[in-house]
Amino acid sequence: MKRILVVLIAASIGVLAQPDPVRAQAVAPLLMREAPVLDPAEQVQLRPGELPAVRLTSDILYRILTAEIAAQRFAFDTASELMYALARETSDPRLAKRAFQFAMAGRDLSGALRAARQWVLLSPNDPDAVASSLALAASSGQTAGLAGNLRSRIERDSNKERAIAQAASIVAKMSDKRVAYQVLDQALPESVRGIPLAQLALSDAAWEADDPVQALESARAALELAPQSEMAAQRVLEYGLRVDSRAAIRETEAYVERHPDMRRLRLLLVNRLVGRHEFDAALAQVEAMRRRAPEDFDLIYTEAEVNVRAERYERAKALLNQYIDVQEQRGNALPDKATTAGGDASDARLLLVQIAEKEGDTDEAIRQLDLIVEPGVGFQAQVHKAVLYSRKGDLEAARRTLGELSPQDDDERTVLALTTASIYRDSGRSEQAIAVLEQADADLPDTAELKYDLAMLYERQGRYDDFERLMRRIIELSPDNANAYNSLGYTFADRNVNLDEAEELLERALELEPDNPYILDSVGWYLYRTGDYVGALEYLRRSWHQLPSAEVAAHLGEVLWAMQRKAEARDIWKQGLEKEPDNEVLQKTLKRFGVRLK
Repeated sequence: MKRILVVLIAASIGVLAQPDPVRAQAVAPLLMREAPVLDPAEQVQLRPGELPAVRLTSDILYRILTAEIAAQRFAFDTASELMYALARETSDPRLAKRAFQFAMAGRDLSGALRAARQWVLLSPNDPDAVASSLALAASSGQTAGLAGNLRSRIERDSNKERAIAQAASIVAKMSDKRVAYQVLDQALPESVRGIPLAQLALSDAAWEADDPVQALESARAALELAPQSEMAAQRVLEYGLRVDSRAAIRETEAYVERHPDMRRLRLLLVNRLVGRHEFDAALAQVEAMRRRAPEDFDLIYTEAEVNVRAERYERAKALLNQYIDVQEQRGNALPDKATTAGGDASDARLLLVQIAEKEGDTDEAIRQLDLIVEPGVGFQAQVHKAVLYSRKGDLEAARRTLGELSPQDDDERTVLALTTASIYRDSGRSEQAIAVLEQADADLPDTAELKYDLAMLYERQGRYDDFERLMRRIIELSPDNANAYNSLGYTFADRNVNLDEAEELLERALELEPDNPYILDSVGWYLYRTGDYVGALEYLRRSWHQLPSAEVAAHLGEVLWAMQRKAEARDIWKQGLEKEPDNEVLQKTLKRFGVRLK
């Protein structure tokens, strides 16, 4: 018991006993002082860097310890309230700071803002206190006077770049990004607009405000002020792609010709060229980099990646084997030193596995996985090998591979159970899959991933009560799990039950992931169930555009059929069948409407 008390005192009383490291002068510990508690009206009369003289009474000690213990037990609201009250009584800014930290840990933004304002009141010259208070006020939408306050701070601060960065960080926390840009624009005095960082901050704020034209203009201004700035050049490329993609690419190509040693920018350019399927242009950039830095062996891997994306597999394989040889030589040359050679070689082999799978050579993919010896990826490699065995129809080899694994933590135990269950499920052995997941769920009862896969198996068997129970538990464990809201809401809609709750669940899922095609499909199907064919068509078309799968085709076609647009329905159904001829949902839909597609 004594040892615990000593630890608590060391961790907690240090708030009072040790000087704040940001203060310019050393301050004697409060334990060495004795003085009455200051009246709140006198709080702001302390000189900069000065701490109030307060006698550490048994009551204060008890309340500090109570707050710290409450925080250790995750009762952050209690901890913050205790520290806030102590800060007001003692006028000690460090206690206000602690109250702020506890409130933030408990996600109590209003309590954090109150504590931050007390912290500023007690330590008005502490930049962390001021920044925290302003940031919280901004995130709460309290922007009145914010631009002027930030402008004054920038004008007073001798370190202009630091002040600009703090201002940008504060406005970034505002929910309305257009207002945030306006606040930052007003906060930057003309005297600092010639600093490249100011233009970069404006550029980023404009981008967040969905104004790519202004973002590009400010990025170009930053680059003009600092022609060697790789950060500015990267923004000119990234933001320019939204304005005029071809011009942005050509502008960056010309820039790297003048500044050929900007590695990060050139790699970003390669990535964007690949995204545009301009593979030869991307490879030309890689080749130019290799000529300038022949010892940069990572560029061999980069060239291989581009060739994989271009489906030039023979060239990619040759490069990857060359890269593996280099990494093995590195590893042999530095056997007793820390090196990334093993991991780098493993990355190359995983890319060879990907190529083998694309070429339909499962045996080669398995062979490459067996060559991976890096401990950090060995477990995942063997799990993947088991999946490949199951695809070959060799269930026994798959089970043997998984059975030889020794998971080291709960994450690996979860992956092992999920993979085993999926192999059973895909081979038509649903009962065995359920048994594996039920055992894993009992062993790891708070793992949402296990519950989700188990719930989906229950749903396929028509065990809706068990499905619903698990989905509700997942939502309790993971309130931001969009898949759980979506699955429960969709199942209600599909069964035409609990439609009011289905609407609430799907609205929450859509709020969490507004562009998720699976959620868009569920919302469209719910609207169809409730008779809103126009709304259903809108959501299902959006889903189909992102995810042209057979199940979405089944739903979209059914809505079109109900709207008497039967030719369009047939066309969508035909496209779905071409993608997944044996899809159960689509086949049932066609049978229900008596439709035969040739």
